[in-house]
Amino acid sequence: MDLEALAEELRRTPSLRPVGRVVAATGVLLRLELPAARVGDLVRVRRPGADLTAEIVGFEAGHALALPLGDLTGIGPDDAVEATGGRFELGVGPALIGRVLDGLGRPLDGLPLPVCAERAVVDREPPPALGRRPVSEPFATGVRVLDGLLTFGVGQRIGLFAGSGVGKSTLLGAIARSSRADVVVVALVGERGREVSEFLEHSLGAEGRKRAVVVAATSDAPPIERLRAVQVATTVAEYFRDQGRSVLLLVDSITRAARAQREIGLAAGEPPARRGYPPSVFTLLPRLLERSGQGERGAITAVYTVLVEGGDLDEPIADEVRGILDGHIVLDRAVAARAHYPAVDPLASISRVMERVVSPEHARAAKSVRALVAAYEEKRDLVTLGAYVAGSEPRVDAAIRARPELERWLKQEASEAAPLARTIEELTALARRYGC
Repeated sequence: MDLEALAEELRRTPSLRPVGRVVAATGVLLRLELPAARVGDLVRVRRPGADLTAEIVGFEAGHALALPLGDLTGIGPDDAVEATGGRFELGVGPALIGRVLDGLGRPLDGLPLPVCAERAVVDREPPPALGRRPVSEPFATGVRVLDGLLTFGVGQRIGLFAGSGVGKSTLLGAIARSSRADVVVVALVGERGREVSEFLEHSLGAEGRKRAVVVAATSDAPPIERLRAVQVATTVAEYFRDQGRSVLLLVDSITRAARAQREIGLAAGEPPARRGYPPSVFTLLPRLLERSGQGERGAITAVYTVLVEGGDLDEPIADEVRGILDGHIVLDRAVAARAHYPAVDPLASISRVMERVVSPEHARAAKSVRALVAAYEEKRDLVTLGAYVAGSEPRVDAAIRARPELERWLKQEASEAAPLARTIEELTALARRYGC
């Protein structure tokens, strides 16, 4: 037998793995006696009926702390625990397109497990800063207010800040259907089960699913699975980016992923810090968000939704995410209450790469139209009450004249896709028509 054949035979030979036992189960946490355990390792707990996989998340008083990737029902003291010898990996490949997976990469659509030749660790480091290409070309979303006033760039990372019920899922679906990305990867984290099927059928649609990979972990899933859903989706997006493709990554929501990490951290004994969030949450966020963006070949354009309680954009998760990403879109409940879709507040929103990806004429027109919106909003109450005196402020007069046409332009049906060229043409015409 030659050396290569001998090496291959050794690789196929099962190796001895450490075996331990369950010491305690508290809440969602397992305490194990397991020699040579490492943080991030997967272990298999032998229980009656079906084994349970868990992940090592820390150590305390000589015990390994593990979070189960499933329900703890049936676990008992002294149940055998076996190290698997590896970290959580996912099979990646073209076979994933069109599929719906759970937070651990298992099929949810009733079809067999996708056959993929490559495997990738789902929790890994972001690419090096100097290995990224600059953001230099626009990314068309098909939504006029975004393409016209808040233009995205290919490889940009955007936060979509909104409370519940203001149309963020509908907007994500519109972007997914209308964008020109080669592959769309969607992570639905902590959603109600009904919302997952509704997003697939109505927001994404049959055509959208043909080029999409959907990863869903519902609100009843264990915290480690909810967190892994975002990492699995990001790993899938990274695979297609490394193949040289343009990828659109939609995560709804990064807030629920942070809450899952909070549950994990508190269960592992971390002290609560900012509003009950332990330090590991603020270590997780940049590590996760920096994985998207431009690569050496392809690009991941990412939109992360952020839940804001009572419109508080300064709460810890919203504040941290806003500081990491390349821009933020704010959905306003007051705008939604006027039956205005999409309920984007253009004055509270910003795209930090817009100036680099649009023409000077487009940039000037966007600034002029934003100025019209700002002038009207400043005097909205006076105009509504009839107390504004025409002629007192020329810019406000122009904003009042432009308001009906501008309102029609800012509104858009969810099923309508606006071409980027036409959006820019209409925006420029608006700016010229009202003397801006």
